[in-house]
Amino acid sequence: MAIGASVEAPAAGSGGYSGRVTPFVVLTCIVAGSGGILFGYDLGISGGVTSMDSFLKTFFPEVYSHKQDSNVSNYCQFDSELLTVFTSSLYIAGLIATLFASCVTRRFGRRASMLIGGTVFIAGSAFGGAAVNVPMLLLNRILLGIGLGFTNQVTLSASACTCGSGD
Repeated sequence: MAIGASVEAPAAGSGGYSGRVTPFVVLTCIVAGSGGILFGYDLGISGGVTSMDSFLKTFFPEVYSHKQDSNVSNYCQFDSELLTVFTSSLYIAGLIATLFASCVTRRFGRRASMLIGGTVFIAGSAFGGAAVNVPMLLLNRILLGIGLGFTNQVTLSASACTCGSGD
């Protein structure tokens, strides 16, 4: 992947952007640009976990028993609404949380939104580590989705404010 950047000085009297590219601006743009890594990481982790025998045996035994049938190809054959709810709950919660996070960010600032997102994300991680049944797993995914929704909204707003508009 190629990455490039160009900064041009505005012509005198043109009224263009007169700011500088400082280390803070570069760091902010890097953090904002890497906000989507959380979603990509979760895709990789949840996809791998939902195919692990030990996970399926503990939380989704009907999917595990179907997977053990050697006469059926298991490629995209997990026919469980509950497993689908488990997987998609993070993304639905993230979508809804992003809508609320924009109001929180506008009213209280990015720092408060990042603290809320981080706190909810840590709570979701704790529930995930302590999960012993499917409702706890779903609560875990919903909390992680809320945390990701808040933090991604904040990093994208930071990207628009710092890197895009020059504010």
